[in-house]
Amino acid sequence: MAVLVVIPARYASTRYPGKPLVELAGATGERRSLIRRSWEAARSVAGAGRVDHVIVATDDERIAEAARGFGAEVAMTPDTCRNGTERCALVARDLAGADDIVVNLQGDAPLTPPWFVEALVEAMRADPASLVATPVLRCDAETLAGFLEDRRNGRVGATTAVFDRAGRALYFSKEVIPYTGRALGPEEEIPVFHHVGVYAYRRAALDPYPEWPMGPLETWEGLEQLRFMESGVPVRCVEVEALGRAFWELNNPTDVPRIEAILARLGLP
Repeated sequence: MAVLVVIPARYASTRYPGKPLVELAGATGERRSLIRRSWEAARSVAGAGRVDHVIVATDDERIAEAARGFGAEVAMTPDTCRNGTERCALVARDLAGADDIVVNLQGDAPLTPPWFVEALVEAMRADPASLVATPVLRCDAETLAGFLEDRRNGRVGATTAVFDRAGRALYFSKEVIPYTGRALGPEEEIPVFHHVGVYAYRRAALDPYPEWPMGPLETWEGLEQLRFMESGVPVRCVEVEALGRAFWELNNPTDVPRIEAILARLGLP
């Protein structure tokens, strides 16, 4: 059973056009594009022997040229793809076998630790019945404060997840859920889970995905994983731990200095 990592990237982002080519400075001051840093995150998993193939999937020649320039393999996908999962589905039809696991490592998550992807792959291998899985990370106070600040300022930022005792997703939202209604005490666990922008699929769920209609929840939230749930396919949430490493996605221009500060703090070039 092989593991294929696909990094979907598009230029025409509604919230942040050209986002994959935005350059981020690391600890050394060197500026590297967002798509390169996301590819390097995927390659770190491949280097540990957990991944067999890494490919950038895009519909834009500017992104493709940049990706080839730093050594990435590129698959050109149609501009009619509505989200990254649809791009992954088209790439998987050409490159993945029926029993393989396809991982969608979104191109706006360069801080994704390799053990997040490793935990996801191991969870899928351990449970052959799981068709779709995604990591979730319990928020710390700093992360939750950042989520709430974004919402107060009208910014659409990170996604949160709620799930049942068996880890089956109940809902994903750009709002901060669950609503607590009060300030939490210093000893209380924060009940909000950050949804990490990585997915693992089996071909049985991924192949039909592009043909399924977008439901109202996916349409309103703009979250591709809701199409599985609206089509009756359970999504498994795999809880992961940060192990002291900050995690943040690049959703808005205001996230650039945040991510650069984390890169510097982690000593990443």
